[in-house]
Amino acid sequence: MGRNWARAGIEESAYAALARGLAASELWSLLLDVAEQRAAERSAAQVQQQWARDRFVCPAYIDQRTLNQLDAHLLAAASAFEALELSPLAPLGSCSSIALASQNKIVSTVRGTEVVSDPTNLLALESARRLRQNAAQTIRLTTNHRCVRAQAVPNLPGFAAHFRMFCITTAGHERKDQDLLVESLSEHIQTHLSALNLLEQHGYAFPDRIIKILATPERQRLGERIAGRLPGAAVLFETLTHDYYDGLRFMISARSHSGEHMPLIDGGAFDWLRKLTSNNKLVFVASGLGSQLAAYLYRLTD
Repeated sequence: MGRNWARAGIEESAYAALARGLAASELWSLLLDVAEQRAAERSAAQVQQQWARDRFVCPAYIDQRTLNQLDAHLLAAASAFEALELSPLAPLGSCSSIALASQNKIVSTVRGTEVVSDPTNLLALESARRLRQNAAQTIRLTTNHRCVRAQAVPNLPGFAAHFRMFCITTAGHERKDQDLLVESLSEHIQTHLSALNLLEQHGYAFPDRIIKILATPERQRLGERIAGRLPGAAVLFETLTHDYYDGLRFMISARSHSGEHMPLIDGGAFDWLRKLTSNNKLVFVASGLGSQLAAYLYRLTD
């Protein structure tokens, strides 16, 4: 309803045909033809102007060598997880169809795809595909990926429309007493803590870390079991109220150069595999670290 202005000048029947009536292949062909004509009318000066002002196309604010080195350290910390290099594109609806994400916050293309906004959704798709082939396996995946998101961001240093994200996921059939869920979440927390420790050997500092476990009342006991698998770690508990997660979430923060505690790492349990496979016995755990933000806020200056 909030985007009715986008339909101005288009008859309702024409809009209905574009939105629902045309076969997908016919719609994509039509949109490609429109894009081709639009591009043909653009001058080099207009392209240059967009390069200078468009937040979606400007280069990242962190040096590429810094990010490549950071990626290598993070992947080394996640050696128990298979590393995938994902495509920059995903099937249209990869986030909105299985997670609570609006398509308006995602950059959609005219070829029935979308620019990746969250790699964990794609790792869920890959995990579902593999579990159909071998239902007995536990799948651990990791990736570093540049993401693009279309929602408004503050005009402040460190915020951008595209950014680098490191993420890990675990998928498989639940075991007795929800042991796979507890094991996976504790492994994710330990992996991220190991990654921070490794980065501190290579020019980063993550002081005064805070580990927070958020659980619904029904899953509070599971949260306590997860904390019990983190020897020596001080854990704070809170009640989870965000329905994006499947009853359990964790967050890890550290004091930045500015003195603020930034929520650098976020993860939890999700119901995405159950949606993708209609199998209620599947577990999916995903977590991510904003690696570009880590390079900006926690890398020590020379």
